[in-house]
Amino acid sequence: MNQSRNPTPYLVFSLLLIVLDQLSKFLVYKYMEPGFSGQIPLIGNWLKLHYVLNPGMAFGMQLGHEYGKLFLTLFRLVAMCAIGWYLIHLARSGASKGLLWALSMILAGAVGNVIDSTFYGVLLKNAPYGSPTPWFHGQVIDMIFVDFWEGFIPEWIPVWGGQYYSTPIFNVADSCIFIGVCSILIFQGSFHSDHSDDSDHKDEDETPVETTLSATDEHTDIPSTPVKLEDDETKKES
Repeated sequence: MNQSRNPTPYLVFSLLLIVLDQLSKFLVYKYMEPGFSGQIPLIGNWLKLHYVLNPGMAFGMQLGHEYGKLFLTLFRLVAMCAIGWYLIHLARSGASKGLLWALSMILAGAVGNVIDSTFYGVLLKNAPYGSPTPWFHGQVIDMIFVDFWEGFIPEWIPVWGGQYYSTPIFNVADSCIFIGVCSILIFQGSFHSDHSDDSDHKDEDETPVETTLSATDEHTDIPSTPVKLEDDETKKES
């Protein structure tokens, strides 16, 4: 059985990332103008702060349905709870630390965008016009713009073909999800290897104990009957 890990450090790490995500969104909402007029270059012309509202999924993708936003928010709520439970379960099962850190980033990203979708329509009054309710229809605040491509998508590409797009504008929560998922995909072999190594070390630690017990058992099984027989024969000869 693998040694259980304390899930608290990973949950605290998620909480810190959530605070960073919400703080960055609040500062952008408070001090930046939306669109190109409020754009702030950070590194040349390819990395900028660009305040936009995203009514859909990560990186600006949307569901083309009247209740698509509601379905998306409810899905995020369920996913958030499932990821949180799975993180705690893996920690208590002794999973690799690398896997747990990656999952904590994914959890933070999911919670960060759930907060926007659930409450921003009420708190910031940014729900799209015509939404049936401001609850669960809040628009996510995006601000990180890596500007290295823009143009029309080829017509043969489904759904987005023929439309004008630029590189996605995203936020801290999206970044956490992206980095966490990529870490799991790229390093899953090492995560499994680390987990196996922990189990092997534990087995090695238990081996000397078993050997010692076996040796002790062998010594305690030595019969005392031959000694008694020799004493009886000596008395008869006398």
